[in-house]
Amino acid sequence: MLAPRRQKYRKQFKPKSKMDIAVGGTEVSFGEFGLRVEEKGNISSRQIEAARKAITHFTKRGGRVWIRIFPDRPLTKKPPETRMGGGKGDFFQFVAPVKIGRVIFEMSGVPENVAKEALRLAGHKLSIKSTFLKKESI
Repeated sequence: MLAPRRQKYRKQFKPKSKMDIAVGGTEVSFGEFGLRVEEKGNISSRQIEAARKAITHFTKRGGRVWIRIFPDRPLTKKPPETRMGGGKGDFFQFVAPVKIGRVIFEMSGVPENVAKEALRLAGHKLSIKSTFLKKESI
């Protein structure tokens, strides 16, 4: 699973999300096909790994896959049936916050129908809606 090698602090403040639409990383730049996010949210490192496995399994390790996001934000969670207060909870997992329009996976080296099905299967492993994207040829 993906996780940062080291961090300065174990816990982070919850960010104020002012803009919901991604500014960068909205185009397919490395491969030919991509998976674009249609709603904002957090994608955990487990979800990223499950989606990557689904892609490589369906393509039978053919082609090339790029993961365009990295889970570097720590989430905390309090134990179940704990009373209110007592400070912030313990570390739970790393997540990658994504905004609308962000491309999270890219592929190349496989036919379009194979890439479309592989990325559709990968999208089902994520907790947010996503769509298939093809590189614009100029």
